[in-house]
Amino acid sequence: MCVNRLTMIPMYLNVVASKGKDTYAGIISELNCVKCRVFSTNDKDIQLSRIWKSRPSSPVRSETTQTGFKRWRKNSGLKSNKISINSSNSQVSEKCKEDEMSLLKFLAINALDLTAPASDVLLKSRSSNWFQLSGHPDSLAPAGPGTVWKKRSGSPDDTEKLVYEELSQDILLREIIPKYYRQVDYQGEKFIELQDLLHGFQDPQVIDVKMGTRTFLESEVEKTSARNDLYQKMVAIDPSAPTTEEHEAKAVTKLRYMQFRELQSSSCNYGFRIEAMKTRGLPPITDLKKMKSKEEVMETLNTFVGHKPDVRHKIVSRLNEIRNRIERSEYFKTHEVIGSSLFIIYDDFKVGAWIIDFAKTNRIPDGLTVDHRSPWVQGNHEEGFLFGVDQLITMIESTSTNGVAEAIPISSNS
Repeated sequence: MCVNRLTMIPMYLNVVASKGKDTYAGIISELNCVKCRVFSTNDKDIQLSRIWKSRPSSPVRSETTQTGFKRWRKNSGLKSNKISINSSNSQVSEKCKEDEMSLLKFLAINALDLTAPASDVLLKSRSSNWFQLSGHPDSLAPAGPGTVWKKRSGSPDDTEKLVYEELSQDILLREIIPKYYRQVDYQGEKFIELQDLLHGFQDPQVIDVKMGTRTFLESEVEKTSARNDLYQKMVAIDPSAPTTEEHEAKAVTKLRYMQFRELQSSSCNYGFRIEAMKTRGLPPITDLKKMKSKEEVMETLNTFVGHKPDVRHKIVSRLNEIRNRIERSEYFKTHEVIGSSLFIIYDDFKVGAWIIDFAKTNRIPDGLTVDHRSPWVQGNHEEGFLFGVDQLITMIESTSTNGVAEAIPISSNS
């Protein structure tokens, strides 16, 4: 246990309380200092098992967890913020080993008695190193080291949870989506717990790209009656957009409005639109979805990855892998994937890309298949997902090649 991680312990205690003893090994690996790795993974598991079994069945606690932690730290002799420089390496290692085991015992005794689970603490107080790039505000929150909670849609069919459960069992596809852990019902709200794609990256560059030429369900535009409210929305964006007949009726159909909305971004022509982006050291930019021209899109992609040939190569390689897996997938042949995004991230050391958001992924009628590239005609369920991937790869490959390659080798991270 490294003393410079002490400030993190209250959060880890809350994580353990929420998730139980099975997460101990992973949590301890987070707590360990690189210089203080004194146990192998198997050794940790054995020690943790023994500690847990030795826990009294009916513990009596006369103090709060916080008070107990302070007492543990005091008794461990960790008052100072650093270890004496006169200590030998062997003494430091032995001290780390003793401190780690002392912490494990403390965690094992107190974990099930904590009253504030990780979700309650972290949903209200997010780390400054964690951010939500796009989507509905507060739909995501960190749940612990390496995981996030995402609010479920609340719809009766619970589409996104079911899709994640199915894809996580698919050997071909589970490597191109965030890891799915479980469903959570907490204080009257429903969540799914997923891999935190930001975890392990240091001040990364991040971009969220909404895929497809169609980002609405066919069921959303089945009604053919013209609506005044949609006409008003259309003219508020572009007064010249309605036809003469639509101006006279002061109404447009849902299909007409949704197609008009797609034309306001690059989705219609290029099969994707950039939703949001975060560059190093700056807050996220979330007003990019109305970029329409190729010039605007290329300028944004150049900002994201231009002048970094090694990064660009790794991103293109990962996107090619995603495309290849989709093309080989039986699942994708029988499902329309509406409103999903490619989440692309990199820092000085690694690159990652995944498909996220499956709230509008649905099985198409029996007897039909989709190739995700053909133009959409109502009833064929094509959405242009792979057409968008093709275009995105081509554009990233075409970003500026001027400048010096990264000094630090970049490794892919899927």
